[in-house]
Amino acid sequence: MANPIFSSLPTTIFEEMSGLARTLGAINLGQGFPDDLGPEPIRRKAADAVLNGYNQYPPMRGLPELRQAVAGHYARHQGLDLDWEGEVTITSGATEALTASFLALIQPGDEVVLFQPLYDSYAPMIRLAGGVPRLVRLAPPDWRFTRAMLEAAFGARTRFVVLNNPINPAGVVLPDEDLALLAELCVRHDVTAICDEVWEQVVFGAARHRPLIAYPGMRERTVKIGSAGKMFGLTGWKVGFLCAAPQLTHSLARAHQFLTFTTPPNLQAAVAWGLENSDDWFTTMPRQLEASRDRLAEGLRREGFAVLPNQGTYFLNVDLPASGVAEADRAFCLRAVHEAGVAAIPVSAFYEEDPVISIVRLCFSKADAVLDEGVRRLAKARDLSRRAPSPTA
Repeated sequence: MANPIFSSLPTTIFEEMSGLARTLGAINLGQGFPDDLGPEPIRRKAADAVLNGYNQYPPMRGLPELRQAVAGHYARHQGLDLDWEGEVTITSGATEALTASFLALIQPGDEVVLFQPLYDSYAPMIRLAGGVPRLVRLAPPDWRFTRAMLEAAFGARTRFVVLNNPINPAGVVLPDEDLALLAELCVRHDVTAICDEVWEQVVFGAARHRPLIAYPGMRERTVKIGSAGKMFGLTGWKVGFLCAAPQLTHSLARAHQFLTFTTPPNLQAAVAWGLENSDDWFTTMPRQLEASRDRLAEGLRREGFAVLPNQGTYFLNVDLPASGVAEADRAFCLRAVHEAGVAAIPVSAFYEEDPVISIVRLCFSKADAVLDEGVRRLAKARDLSRRAPSPTA
């Protein structure tokens, strides 16, 4: 018999929509990967490391040079004082880092507070570890939680909270007062925070990312997760960072060693070089993505779509009812890819409970011509939705 935690799961919405885009030859504004190839010097370092470097098993916890570079990066950019030897572990992507965190720390019956909309790996892996998800529902346009929402979710059996900030798919960077409130509840209830901060460098305008680990009382009770793939727009590299106090890191590393054990050494070496030599990238990359965001938003507004605010990530959201679209978001996305040739993601897929929402997520880390054509096709899909029945799933 198959494990029902996994056998009952559908194909992820990202794989479904990207698969349809490939099959139908559609523009893919669904899955979050850039059209840009990523920083050439870092890619050259990876290629050189394959040809001329070490290609055997690297240390389980990661190359020392990369762990040092991670600690140095967070010291420069976020003011954190991390001990690279005792508090940094390299993983095969942030999803593996999340899985290692859940399996290493959660015990059967522990309650884990999650915020919807949420990344689809959270709940299944928490359940695999024996945890019990407690869901807090965030909603547009601000996607924020309140003291009342947190106090209703935190209880006697709450042991963990999982926070994604900046939030995918909402495109929100949580403000200081929200993070301070969450830290207060974590300290009061003796709760450990597992922080998915993979979008920490993809932040725009006046918004500023603040890591929860830096708040009073959180240094010893936070697991901070980062992603080189998101930092450098190299999503296929799957190089992640686990940062936590030594007593947490001990267990995290033990779980990591039996999940992937290690990560390709050439990619680790290239990321280490990139973190030490790419401060200009962390300035120019957000500006370029902000320009792409604005181009997509302006094009959508010209076509009569209602666009929600965005402060970070690769994603812009469209409010379908406010845009004159009566279809549910999943039905609209299926119509868009089948009949108009553009793939998007229904935000209802990010809700495990009470997904009464009709928002479509679009990825703007694409070439200008792709964004412009995507707008044209989305307008076509909207016009078709007004006069035809929904396609079947």
